[in-house]
Amino acid sequence: MAKTLHIRGGRPLSGRVRVAGTKNAASKMMIASLLTDEEVILNNCPQIEEISITSEICEAVGVKVVREGSRAIIHAAHISNTRVTELSRSNRISILAIAPLLHRAGRAEVPLVGGDKIGPRPVDFHLKALEQMGATIKLTSESYQATTPKEGLRGSLITLPYPSVMATETVILAGTLAKGRTRIENAAIEPEIMDLIKLLQTMGAIIEVGANRTVTIDGVAKLHGTSYTILPDRLEAASFANLAIATGGEIMVEGARQEELVTFLNTVRRMGGDFEVSPEGIRFRRSSEGLVGIELETDTYPGFATDWQQPTVVTLTQAKGISVVHETVMDDRFGYTEDLRRMGADIGVFAKCLGELPCRFRNRSQRHSAVIKGPTPLHGAEIEIPDIRAGMAQVIAALVAEGESQLSGIHHLERGYEELWSKLRAVGADFEVK
Repeated sequence: MAKTLHIRGGRPLSGRVRVAGTKNAASKMMIASLLTDEEVILNNCPQIEEISITSEICEAVGVKVVREGSRAIIHAAHISNTRVTELSRSNRISILAIAPLLHRAGRAEVPLVGGDKIGPRPVDFHLKALEQMGATIKLTSESYQATTPKEGLRGSLITLPYPSVMATETVILAGTLAKGRTRIENAAIEPEIMDLIKLLQTMGAIIEVGANRTVTIDGVAKLHGTSYTILPDRLEAASFANLAIATGGEIMVEGARQEELVTFLNTVRRMGGDFEVSPEGIRFRRSSEGLVGIELETDTYPGFATDWQQPTVVTLTQAKGISVVHETVMDDRFGYTEDLRRMGADIGVFAKCLGELPCRFRNRSQRHSAVIKGPTPLHGAEIEIPDIRAGMAQVIAALVAEGESQLSGIHHLERGYEELWSKLRAVGADFEVK
C-alpha cells in the first residue's frame, strides 16, 4: 500500500544537512560506463530510486553493477543483450543507452521514454542527431530500435534547435567512439554535463568545450576504466536553502558549492535571503530586512535553473509585494501552484510571457508565467505529488503552513532525494511517513 507523508508545519527549521552527489550526472555516468569493457567506479553516487532504475538498464544488457554505499561499480565487460524492454518503471534515462549500445554491439532497443509529468519533452533531437551520425532508427508502439552500418557511427556537425540537456548528452556519448570529429552547436552546458565530460576525459575521450555553446568531440578507438567522484547536487542544495528561508530558519548545507550556485545565490540575495559560503558548504537564512518580491526568469545554464523554480516560488509566497516568475525552459511546470492556492497562496498563472528573455512558448497556450502576491499565511492540505521538484516544493509549503498536510505520491521524492526523511528530521521537521 502506498505510504503518505503527514507534515505538521508552521515553525522555523534549522540544522545541518549534507547534499548527495547529483542524480542528473550520476545516472548519465552509469550509462557512459557502458562505453568501455573495463571497470568504472563512481564515488559520491546518490542512493536513490533513479540510480536503481539506471542499474536495471545496465543489468538488462548484461552489465555487472555493484553498490557499496555511495560507491557504484559498473563493469560492462560484455554486452550480452541489446534490448532494454522490461523495466520496473519507465524512465527517460533509457534513451541515453542507445549510443553506447550502438558502439558496443551495433544495435539497440530501448522502451519509449517516461519520467516526470512536467510537460512534453520530445526525443526528436536525440534521434535526429543519431541518424545524422549514421544510425537507422525505427519507432514501434513500445520501443525505439536502432542499428548502425558495419563501420559504426561517424562524426558529424549537430546543430540543436534548443540547448537540450539530454540531447547534448546523447551526442557526446555517440561522439566519443565515433569515427572522426563531432561538433555540437547550441549545446547545453549545465554543470552536470561538464561533469559527464570530465568523467569521459578520464576514460580517454577527447572533448573540448568552446565559446557560444559549442562542444567538439574527436572520436577515439577505445575508452578505458576510471574512478571518478560525482559533483554535489546543486538542485538539492537549493531545495534546502529555500526550506531555511521560507520557514524563517537557518540551515547549513554541507557540500554545497558556490561555483554551481552563483545564479541561485544572487536570487537569494535579491529576495531578501542571506547566505555565508565556507569550505564546508553554504549556510542559508533570511536577512534581517525580510523577504521581498522579485522578478525571476528561468533559463538554460548559466541562467536560473528550471528545477530551482518550484521551491523558490514557495519562498516567494512569504515575501512582501508582488513577484513575477517567467518559466522559459519547461512549458507545463506550474501545475503544483494549484495546491499552493488551496493552501492559501495568492498565485495567478498565465499564458503570456511575463519577462524579457526570448521564450519558445511565446504566443502559445501554455501557462508558463506566474504572479505571486505575498506574504500570505499557508494552511495544511491534502496533496498529490506529481513529480520530484514539485514534490519538494510541496514539502516546503507544508512545512511553512500551519496545521497538518498529507502528501501522497512520495515515491517521486524517494526517486530524487537521498535519505530525505533523515535530512528533514535533522533540521527539526515534524512529520510521519505511514
